[in-house]
Amino acid sequence: MGKVYLVGAGPGDPELLSLKAFRLLKEADVILVDELVLGVRDMIPPGKRVIDVGKSGKEGGKRTSQAEINRLMVELARKYECVVRLKGGDPFIFGRGGEEAEFLREHGVEFEVVPGISAATAVPAFFGIPLTHREYASSLTILTGHGKEEGGAGEERESVNWSAVAKLRGTIVILMGVGTLERNVRRLLEAGMPAETPVAILEKGFTPEARAIVGTLGDIVEKARKNSVEPPAVVVIGDVVRLREKLL
Repeated sequence: MGKVYLVGAGPGDPELLSLKAFRLLKEADVILVDELVLGVRDMIPPGKRVIDVGKSGKEGGKRTSQAEINRLMVELARKYECVVRLKGGDPFIFGRGGEEAEFLREHGVEFEVVPGISAATAVPAFFGIPLTHREYASSLTILTGHGKEEGGAGEERESVNWSAVAKLRGTIVILMGVGTLERNVRRLLEAGMPAETPVAILEKGFTPEARAIVGTLGDIVEKARKNSVEPPAVVVIGDVVRLREKLL
């Protein structure tokens, strides 16, 4: 039985890949690659067996089920000594790394987590937005745009307490939030967050197509629509967005 490494590729810039992650790419017998590893894919040595298991955020894009990924990891660990599961960002920050670690443990497969730099912090920095600042924000909340919303007996149950988040008055970062932007903005407005609160949609960070769409809670949905925003993108909400004009 081999070992599975849940490796964080960071935000996609090869120079932000950890030394340990780079070493494992060279030592791996097989690599399961996510969609959002971006330029880190170029760091994989020629001749390696690479299996694409990415989930595209675009409508109609390729999607590999989590059940299939879990099955593959166990199957490959029974054949190879070193299996690398290369994941965008950090495996344990909305990367389903926790679910994969649980599955591996339940099936008797040894694993190790290799942290990566999360897009939640790296992409705003790339665009000149510090997530905390003594004069603007002293708290940071990171959310996923694809949180579960489950209904029972005709009732909808939110996975996020939007009222509590809105009352923090700090910075909010939403990952994978393009498809649910309108819903999430509406939730914050309904929770009492001012419509003039600054918002930045940071699209395709660390790629040549990188761009920022800046607005407020009151107009960001329309701006996103007019600019045809597509994933991957990080949404930053809060007064720290104003600093972008000073720092860039």
